[in-house]
Amino acid sequence: MTDGTTERETGRDDAGPDRVPLMVGGGIAAALLAVIGAAGGWVLAGDQRPPVKAPADAAGSRSPSVQASPTRGRPTPTPAATSTAPTQPTGLTVPDLVGEDFEEAREELRSLGLGWQLVFGSGASSSVRSTKPAAGAPVSRGHTVVITVAGAAPPNSVPDLLGLNCRDAGAQLVDDGFSPRYPNRRAGKVTAQDPAGDTVGKWNDIVSIWCGDLPNGDESPPPQ
Repeated sequence: MTDGTTERETGRDDAGPDRVPLMVGGGIAAALLAVIGAAGGWVLAGDQRPPVKAPADAAGSRSPSVQASPTRGRPTPTPAATSTAPTQPTGLTVPDLVGEDFEEAREELRSLGLGWQLVFGSGASSSVRSTKPAAGAPVSRGHTVVITVAGAAPPNSVPDLLGLNCRDAGAQLVDDGFSPRYPNRRAGKVTAQDPAGDTVGKWNDIVSIWCGDLPNGDESPPPQ
């Protein structure tokens, strides 16, 4: 009886306090083996970690389906073309006016849309001696052609401009061969002129016209 009890007690004591450290130690060892096994697995596998995707370069290595465009949905402006070519000729040239009467030469220039400037000489002829630019020179509309007349400026009658619109009066003076001058202004009706209407002058003479009211301090017109 005593021996059986002792054996059972001895067996119970062997499975008690000594087994707990053994189980704990075995658990720690298993955990360490798992960690070492995992690390070894990575080492044996050559650290085959998933590759990091490189960003697309600026040369357009992105897939066309995901490539973004900063101007998508907006038209790309096209820079204006800059032409360095010389201005195309208009085909207009100075006519040959030498030998013509200066009044006829002036009307011919007017019909072509060209201006004129008369320069008189000292003789008795009214014919054109030369032009500047010369005949055949390319010009554009509005260009002034200088006409040199062989003779002196002939007599010319000054038109009566009183009551006319200032702009119209100036245009009439030019048509009649005079040079208009505006002492006060170029708007309103002509209230005075110098020389007076019907005065006999010469081609290219200056005719002054006063237009509108005369404020204080302005040059007073001559008595009419």
